[in-house]
Amino acid sequence: MTLQDLYREGIRKLTENEVPEAELNAWYLLQSCLSEEPFSYTRSRFFLEQMEQAAPETITSYMEKVSKREEHIPLEYILGYTEFMGLTFLVREGVLIPRQDTEILVEMAVEVSTGKRVLDLCTGSGCIGLSIAVCGNPKAVTLSDVSEEAIATAGQNERNLDKNGWKGRGRKPEITYALGNLWGPIDGKFDLIVSNPPYIETEELSGLMPEVIDHEPLLALDGGKSGLVFYEKILEKAPFYLEEAGILMVEIGYNQGEQVKQLFEKNGFADVEIKKDLAGLDRVVRGRLSKKGK
Repeated sequence: MTLQDLYREGIRKLTENEVPEAELNAWYLLQSCLSEEPFSYTRSRFFLEQMEQAAPETITSYMEKVSKREEHIPLEYILGYTEFMGLTFLVREGVLIPRQDTEILVEMAVEVSTGKRVLDLCTGSGCIGLSIAVCGNPKAVTLSDVSEEAIATAGQNERNLDKNGWKGRGRKPEITYALGNLWGPIDGKFDLIVSNPPYIETEELSGLMPEVIDHEPLLALDGGKSGLVFYEKILEKAPFYLEEAGILMVEIGYNQGEQVKQLFEKNGFADVEIKKDLAGLDRVVRGRLSKKGK
């Protein structure tokens, strides 16, 4: 069986099992079997080698991965990694998979991160806080989560980034971790707090894609009956953990912009704005702590 035949077989199987973006998924799975370094085997190389015979171990490994994807196990969990902000992040079951939409939150944070102390609440894989650390120029970044699995994954991602993430990017900021529920383990004050908390309404969870509801951690998805539970808890205490004129940014669901904006204003934040994503949907709410909010 040639590499081309193997690739086509993967596409066929995934298509038959109604896997979204079957061709792209088949490619990433094959790519992972042809190189140990994530994303390093290029399509141009495949074009040159596609008529070569696939090694038996490549066939076995590929078909095993295709079978898992046929069962709607998320691609990222099968690969063990994903790309976010141009960086490679380890992902494992029990930790939320980074989404491209979240890059908007990171880009906004990077713009105001220079010399700042940053807190990433509900860090998960660490993709937000670590991307700010690499792409921005903060003084220090604290990553916090209630999940031991998440903190362990974020720590491994920091170690992986130590190998090449800061190459040519200047000084690495101080990075610390806090294990506990929201504000429980947090000490001190910060100039910038970012968070992508659980925000899906409980009754909407059953309607999610099987890749999400059957495999990703409910702890990182369920925002309670209203979907606003974590925003309420974050906004209630955020003024006590922000320096004067400190900034809070949170990712939100597409229909939560005005509600979360009102929570910001109710808890002493000024200059509150809603940022839309590339699809034109509400994605981030940002506010600055006013003096009367202290």
